[in-house]
Amino acid sequence: MGLFGIAAAPVLALLFWFYHKDKYHKEPLHMLFFAFLGGCFSVIPTLIIGALWQNAGFKQEGSNLYLAFYAFIVVALTEESCKYLFVRRIMRKSYVDEPYDAIIYCVMVSMGFAFVENLLYVFQEGFNVGVLRAFTAIPAHATFATIMGYYLGRAKFFGNNFLNTLAGIAGAVIMHGLYDYFLFIKNIPLIQLGAFVSLIVGIRFSKIAIRIHNENSPFNPA
Repeated sequence: MGLFGIAAAPVLALLFWFYHKDKYHKEPLHMLFFAFLGGCFSVIPTLIIGALWQNAGFKQEGSNLYLAFYAFIVVALTEESCKYLFVRRIMRKSYVDEPYDAIIYCVMVSMGFAFVENLLYVFQEGFNVGVLRAFTAIPAHATFATIMGYYLGRAKFFGNNFLNTLAGIAGAVIMHGLYDYFLFIKNIPLIQLGAFVSLIVGIRFSKIAIRIHNENSPFNPA
């Protein structure tokens, strides 16, 4: 129970925080739950791709150039694309009626993904890993989702659909890839600090994105 709790707690905390930030027209809880559940299922194709990658003889180690390919393409592009496939269907629904909705649904899907991923890590590697991920990997997933959601919100409500959608996917992939790449490199002292810098940048962007989309809500009485 303790391991499950440490895996679930940061996810629940972030879900509550993002739900609270929906200031003007909160989404139905059952739709948020379905988005979260979709995120849980989005882990399956990423696990399959990862298993195929390893079975083909490739490893999670090598030159820095190889690690860049692994971080940005094998991990970040795969995971963020799988999340987007679930979010894409949601964005077409009529209940997505203000820009912030794109952020919260992206976050719900991403937190579903992060929850299952966190369970796997915590039950394999223990309580201390769960504590570390509560302040690093889980918030990082939320920032990747916010980046994607910000641009998907722009695509739905402000035009330039293709370019904004592309920017959302690319932005999430780039930030995700940078975060992982800095963690994967072992031969450069203190390079892992780059992951924390990218996380801070992501958090800062997320706060600005949330403010902008709330200000642009059609339900904003201001």
